[in-house]
Amino acid sequence: VQLVESGGGLVQAGGSLGLSCSASGSILSINVMGWYRQVPGQQRELVARIISDGRTYYDKSVEGRFTISRDNAKNTVYLQMNTLKPEDTAVYYCNADLELTTARGYQYRYWGQGTLVTVSS
Repeated sequence: VQLVESGGGLVQAGGSLGLSCSASGSILSINVMGWYRQVPGQQRELVARIISDGRTYYDKSVEGRFTISRDNAKNTVYLQMNTLKPEDTAVYYCNADLELTTARGYQYRYWGQGTLVTVSS
């Protein structure tokens, strides 16, 4: 299984950026997909997650500014980030809790490689 992220980059404060993450491999189903971020020297923190039925959760620091969505047919999760702030600067990682075709009934967590988002003031 592989999770490939795209869409990071440099943006000015107040601007917008979109991230996407596609999962591929021997996937039977994906339960939860999420976005985390990490600043060097700090713990990785949850930004947002979305369950297969569409329910979402956001960290309070991004609620109202970020929107998570997913395309179940494409095994892809998106993160639309608006009104970005310098404190949103971090490496963003996607993850997926999924069931493999070769191990039915078990959930496994996979991570993407990370994509850097830099917000300049």
